[in-house]
Amino acid sequence: MSTDQLSPLIADLHLLTVLAATRSFTEAARRLGVSKASASMRISELERSAGVTLVRRTTRSVGLTEAGQHMVNEMQPAFARISESYTGARDLVGTPRGLIRVTAPVALGRQHLAPCVATFLQQFPEIQIELQLTDRFVNLANEGFDLAIRHTSTPPETHVAWTLCETHSVLLASPQYLKRRGVPGHPSELTSHDCLLYLGSHAGNWTFARNSKRKTVERVGVSISGSLRANNSEVLRDALLAGLGIGLLPDFSIHGSGHDKKQSPLVRVLPDWQVQGFFGERIYALRPWSAQVPKAVQCFVAHLRESFAGGFAAKV
Repeated sequence: MSTDQLSPLIADLHLLTVLAATRSFTEAARRLGVSKASASMRISELERSAGVTLVRRTTRSVGLTEAGQHMVNEMQPAFARISESYTGARDLVGTPRGLIRVTAPVALGRQHLAPCVATFLQQFPEIQIELQLTDRFVNLANEGFDLAIRHTSTPPETHVAWTLCETHSVLLASPQYLKRRGVPGHPSELTSHDCLLYLGSHAGNWTFARNSKRKTVERVGVSISGSLRANNSEVLRDALLAGLGIGLLPDFSIHGSGHDKKQSPLVRVLPDWQVQGFFGERIYALRPWSAQVPKAVQCFVAHLRESFAGGFAAKV
């Protein structure tokens, strides 16, 4: 096929690669700024031009045929290089500009990321940010995100990971609950308490550690239960404030929205013990590895690192 014949198909071929990543005509159309009907029609025209079916359409999902997947596998590296070249050339001149798509957990995003975004956009008016807050684990490459803000102990090796700050899990309860049910003196006593659980792989089991007098680490595992499970730390914090039980919170969620450093009304439980391996030990900005990072993303990460540098210093 000559260049003249290929040129009109370039946009449709790129649409096919986006469709392969999103598995949704609706999402692919949204990312490319076209209507769903237009995206579907363009793929049909591409199939007629190629003389082969490229996409399997059902009422519930979109997938690629063998021919479609082969075509996408061959084209994706080329489109990635084109994108990097264009971004690199644009970043050589002028101020940082463009759209940054960011995802973050709901509580962290509402309480700490949103204020950072506001101050950042005031400094860089030619940059736009699309912020999606979700506690769902997002595949950045497949869903077209430039950056994820996450708390974890082991960032994926396939991603660039910028450390923003350290974070800790804290065991808390309200004074009213502790007055009514008593203050546990050892992790094993939690089995007789109402515990508020964060949904996840460690939900029903908490592991604690402390340094013993012999300078060795003492570890205790406890199976706990309670009347409330939630996948959002703001929900759990409200339940703790209502006196429903004892629960774990990441330190960034103790005080609620913003950077309020006032004394928390919650009380720390078992302060000599440290909860192990629950919410993660650091906050990271993550990006799928690429040879070049857009200047707008670099500026946003630098702003986040400065804003998060002091950590959360929970006062309880």
